[in-house]
Amino acid sequence: MADLSQIIKAYDVRGIVPDQFNESVARAIGTAFVEMLRESGDEPDRIVIGHDMRESGPGLAAAFARGVNSAGAGVVNIGLASTDQLYYASGSLNLPGAMFTASHNPAQYNGIKLCRTGARPVGQDSGLVIVRQRAQELLADLNAEADGVSRVEQRDLLKDYAEHLRSLVDLSGIRPLKVIVDAGNGMGGYTVPAVLGDQVLPALPLEIVPLFFELDGSFPNHEANPLDPKNLVDLQNAVREQGADIGLAFDGDADRCFVVDENGDPVSPSAITALVAARELAKFPGGTIIHNLITSAAVPEIIIENGGKPVRSRVGHSFIKAEMAQTNAVFGGEHSAHYYFRDFWFADTGMLAAMHVLAAFGSQPLPLSEFAAEYERYSASGEINSTVANASAKIAEVRAAFPDASVDELDGMTFQVGEGAWFNLRASNTEPLLRLNVEAPDPERMAALRDEVLAIVRG
Repeated sequence: MADLSQIIKAYDVRGIVPDQFNESVARAIGTAFVEMLRESGDEPDRIVIGHDMRESGPGLAAAFARGVNSAGAGVVNIGLASTDQLYYASGSLNLPGAMFTASHNPAQYNGIKLCRTGARPVGQDSGLVIVRQRAQELLADLNAEADGVSRVEQRDLLKDYAEHLRSLVDLSGIRPLKVIVDAGNGMGGYTVPAVLGDQVLPALPLEIVPLFFELDGSFPNHEANPLDPKNLVDLQNAVREQGADIGLAFDGDADRCFVVDENGDPVSPSAITALVAARELAKFPGGTIIHNLITSAAVPEIIIENGGKPVRSRVGHSFIKAEMAQTNAVFGGEHSAHYYFRDFWFADTGMLAAMHVLAAFGSQPLPLSEFAAEYERYSASGEINSTVANASAKIAEVRAAFPDASVDELDGMTFQVGEGAWFNLRASNTEPLLRLNVEAPDPERMAALRDEVLAIVRG
C-alpha cells in the first residue's frame, strides 16, 4: 500500500507514476478531499478538475472524479488546462478545484494542486494533512472502493479564461512586438495561442513565434523548468537569431513565466515584480504589495516610490497567499517567478504577469534591456545550493564570521552587511542543502560577498 506521507507534502501532491501515485491513490484523495471540505464547513456540490499534458493525467483525473462521486459530490471536468486556468475555473465558478500536474518535474511524475472555492490554496495548515490521513485510511479499507453515481459535466473554459485575462490588461494599443515564446512542450502551448494569439479572440499587435508548443509530457526538448538557466538557452538563441523584441518562457503547467530581453539576457523576476507592482499601484493607489524576503531590495524601494506599502514575506506560495488575504494586497511576487493578483482571486498566474510586461514594454519606445534597467538596481547571485551535513552548525559559523551584521530570522537568516549589501541563508525542508542568495550594489561586491560566505559554508 502506498505511503502517502511520501507524496503529500506541504503544498501539494507529487510523486512518481505509478510506483508512488496511481489511480487508486487518486481515487482515495478525491473522496478524502470532499470529506475534508465538509468537515471544515464547506458543502461542495461539485469539484472542478483539470489536468496538464502528462500522459497519466486523464486517467488520474478520472479516478479522482470517481472518488469525488463516491463521496456524493459532482465533477466539472475542464480537461486540458494550465494551473492558472484551473484557478480561473475555481474562482469564476466558485467551486473547489483539483489540478493534475507535477509542474516542472520530470516526465515520470504527476501530482495534484488542490484549492477551495475561489482558488484559495489547500496546504498542510489548511486541510492537506486531513486529506492525507483520510486517503490513507481509505486505501487500507478493502471495502472503500464502491463507486457512487457518476456525475461528471464536461466544460471548455479556455475562451472564458482568455477573455477574463484580456479584460484585466489591454494590449490592443501597444506597438507591434515580435515575441518568441518557449512553452517547453507544456501547457503554455495550449494557453498562449488563446490569450496572446488569435486562436479564439481577435488578434493583438503581437507576432507570436512558438517554440516547443506541441503538448508532450515526456519533454523531448528540455525540461519545462525555466528557473534552471540551461532550459532558457533555446529561447535566448532564438531571440538573438530572429531579432525578437522579447522572449517568454513558461514552466510545465504555465503558472510561472520568465522573461528575456532582445539580447537574450534574463530579466530577473525581482524586476518583473517591481514593474508589475508599479502598474498595479497606478490602478490601486496606496495598495499593499507582498514580496518574499529574497527578492531584490529594489522591489520595496520601487513600491514605496509608487506610493505603495511593501510587505515582506517568507518564501513560498502559502505564505504569500496568506499575507495577501490578510492585507488585501493588490499584488505579490516571488524570486521564483510566481506572481499573484488580487483581481485573479489572489492566485498566481504567469500569463497575467506576462501581459503586464508586454503592456508596459509595448507602450514605450526603448528596447527591453534599457526599459528593464530601471527595475534592475542591484547585482544578485541567484540561488546557490550547497550540500551540508549540519545546516544549523554552518549557519552558526557564518553568523560568527559577521559579528557586525544586522540579522533577522523571518526565513532562515538574512544578514545586512553594509550599504545595499545583504545575503540570506535558508536550510531546505526536504534535502541536506543550504540555499544562499546574495545581493550588492555592484557585481564585484556581490561576487566577493558570495565567495566569502560560500568559503565558510563549503569549508
